Amino acid sequence: MASDMTIREFQILIKNRYFETDSARGIAKTFLWLSEEFGELAHALGKYERGDADIENLREEFADVFAWLTTIANITSIDLTEAIEAKYIKEGGPKGTK
Repeated sequence: MASDMTIREFQILIKNRYFETDSARGIAKTFLWLSEEFGELAHALGKYERGDADIENLREEFADVFAWLTTIANITSIDLTEAIEAKYIKEGGPKGTK
C-alpha cells in the first residue's frame, strides 16, 4: 500500500473492511468506541508531554482515532474529502484562528 494514500482512499478502505459491522452497531455505540480511542490518545499524549513518549503507540492511537472518525462518516454517508474541501479549501477556508 502506498504511503501517500488519500483521505478518500482511506475512507473506502475502512468502509470495505468494517461497514457491515459498524453500521449494525449504530452511531451511538460507534461514537463510544471513538470516545474510548480519544481517551487512549489522550493518555499517549500525556506520556509524550512528560517526556516518556512511546512514539509507536502514539502513532497507533492517532490512526485509531482517524479510523473510528472515518467509520462514523461512513455510517452517516459523509464524504470526508468533500467535507474537508468545503470547510477548509474552497473560498480560502475559514477565517480567524482556532
